[in-house]
Amino acid sequence: MKKIKFLFAIHNHQPVGNFGHVFEEVFKVCYQPYFEVLNRFPEIKTTVHFSGPLLEWLKQNQADYLKMLKDRVQAGRLEILSGGFYEPLLSTLPEEDAIGQIRMMNQFIEAEFGCVPRGLWLAERIWNPDLPRIIAQAGIQYTIVDDTHFYYSGLEENQIQGYYITERLGHPLFLFPINKELRYGIPFKLPEETLATLRRAKDELGFTGMTYADDGEKFGSWPETHQWVYKEKWLENFFSAIRDNADWLETLTFSEYIDQHSPEGRIYLPMASYEEMMEWSLPTNAALKFKWLKEELQSKGVAEERYKLFLRGGQWDNFLTKYEESNLLHKKMLYVSRKVKKLSPEDQESSGALRELYQGQCNCAQWHGLFGGLYLNYLRHALYQHLLAAEKIADEITGHDFAAETLDYNMDGKEEILVSNQQMNACMAPAYGGALMAIDYRPACFNLSNVLRRREEIYHQTIRDAAHSESDGDGQPQSIHDRVKFKEPDLESKIFFDRWERYSFLDHFIGPDTTLENFKQCRFEEQGDFVDQVYEKQSDGNPQTGENYTLALKRTGTVTQQESSRQVTVEKKFIFSRTQAEIQAHYKIANESEIPLSLWWGVEFNFTLLAGDAEDRYYICPGHSLESTRLISEGALDDVESFGLRDDWHKFQLSISFSPAVSLWRFPVETISQSEDGFERTYQGSCLLAHRKLRLLPGQSVEQNITLKISQPAPA
Repeated sequence: MKKIKFLFAIHNHQPVGNFGHVFEEVFKVCYQPYFEVLNRFPEIKTTVHFSGPLLEWLKQNQADYLKMLKDRVQAGRLEILSGGFYEPLLSTLPEEDAIGQIRMMNQFIEAEFGCVPRGLWLAERIWNPDLPRIIAQAGIQYTIVDDTHFYYSGLEENQIQGYYITERLGHPLFLFPINKELRYGIPFKLPEETLATLRRAKDELGFTGMTYADDGEKFGSWPETHQWVYKEKWLENFFSAIRDNADWLETLTFSEYIDQHSPEGRIYLPMASYEEMMEWSLPTNAALKFKWLKEELQSKGVAEERYKLFLRGGQWDNFLTKYEESNLLHKKMLYVSRKVKKLSPEDQESSGALRELYQGQCNCAQWHGLFGGLYLNYLRHALYQHLLAAEKIADEITGHDFAAETLDYNMDGKEEILVSNQQMNACMAPAYGGALMAIDYRPACFNLSNVLRRREEIYHQTIRDAAHSESDGDGQPQSIHDRVKFKEPDLESKIFFDRWERYSFLDHFIGPDTTLENFKQCRFEEQGDFVDQVYEKQSDGNPQTGENYTLALKRTGTVTQQESSRQVTVEKKFIFSRTQAEIQAHYKIANESEIPLSLWWGVEFNFTLLAGDAEDRYYICPGHSLESTRLISEGALDDVESFGLRDDWHKFQLSISFSPAVSLWRFPVETISQSEDGFERTYQGSCLLAHRKLRLLPGQSVEQNITLKISQPAPA
């Protein structure tokens, strides 16, 4: 009897920056028991991919596990997939880095498992038509993508089997399509249902080979799956069913299938990912319309599969416009990559700069969908930490001392000014409120401006609709795509949206009814047009003179009160130290109108020390007593001359001094987002508003001096 070949692969990954106890826990509940069960079925051949962060952890903590994998490989029962070592999105990297990451993984696999990898796990299956040229240069023969990609190329269900060949400028690559029905069914449906899918593919569609490939964490780490997969023996029953149906079903590795079968044909795929990722990447309003369209088709009895070719979401790169924080991470990576590439190949390797750069390219913190991703501040921090470490090494080798560059840093078509010395990086955005867009404390490799803006997400309506309700299910675990779970009560009342990016030195003119609470909720009256508007550059210093660098900005805008608009000028001159992490800001606010003005002016700052409720991260305010010094606290103070945030874990503090004294509001910036374990509240950073009420006669002005400094504090 002709058999269908079942190509079964899992992808195991933990992101750069994840906690050690998470690696340990997932190993115990998922990675270890999976192979304990599989090893009882020597006749079954499978394929596996481990990402570099996980492989490094296994090598250090579970050497016997790696030896077990090697034994399976040598026995011909397991194929190991390559990939970008630190799980980057290859299409978003400079070509040299993409090839370098794959070669790093190839070398690890050859050294630890004694084999040369032929296939590659494509992170998040993010496909770009230029990838065959890049991947082939790294010595890889095939990769695995979703059947979604093939539908978008115009193929129909009965054509999507086996593997196809594609190419780019004569560089060939084989492509295996992942069957979505299998991906959704395993391990959530009973084994016999999966076998029925395979049987139909063989008998009705005439398939020769069929691919399943998805996250290994589904087998024990995703919510409720450990009980189902191991204690209720789903995995054992699944492998038993495959073994017991060997008369028509056979497992092969992907390389074996290539050696035994020809490609189904040639194909060219568009930019794509798996179906869910393409929906997640859509702007929220577009995502809502896309959801409505699918529901409308369903209500009319139109099968979605019928029009799959035309029902497309966005593309991964949309995340770089949907979330400016993702874009800033990506552009920081490109900036640091250029610095590292200025070193000799020998220095890149021996100094550790290249490995730090590669670690800073891990994809997980650069996007958001079902998993926390971008919303997890510690994952974003880890990428910045590695990128700043790579930058620090490169600057030490090249003898970097001080620089002030004018460039389009974030690729928005507008100029930014990047000032750096051995203690600090500061990026100013004249076209966005003359704001401090980013600030790094280089001795600690810490980005203090890594604060995520609160945005509307498509699932916020789900939170409102489903608050305090939860399905009990039917005894089988629900896919995380279908679960609605709240990690704390009353989340719907904590959903707020920001009107502006969470930068610093943002200038507000707020209405008379503004309170700390409505400012926190971003539901206050903004009377001025300064916060995110263009400030003209009046002058900037010459960084070659040996003096501190000065950047002078000015905006003449309007303040609207009772439907009347009056001209107001804000000038701010920033002085950057050449040797310290210090910025002095000199403000001048002038009434350009012909009538007296009563103004409520404030300067907003946003910083993070990552942990909002930890004993070793706290506020300091000389001369004032705070009810709570935790960064998650909120409150109002008057007559503040100095205020700061201290981090005893990383051993630095940020201090802001004011002359004259100001009133000060503080509150935590918290997002409400979804993760695989449910909806949750996450501390992103702390917002400070230094504010004064001004009475200015026509032509009159007032000044304010602010000094921001980051330093290692004296021992307590």
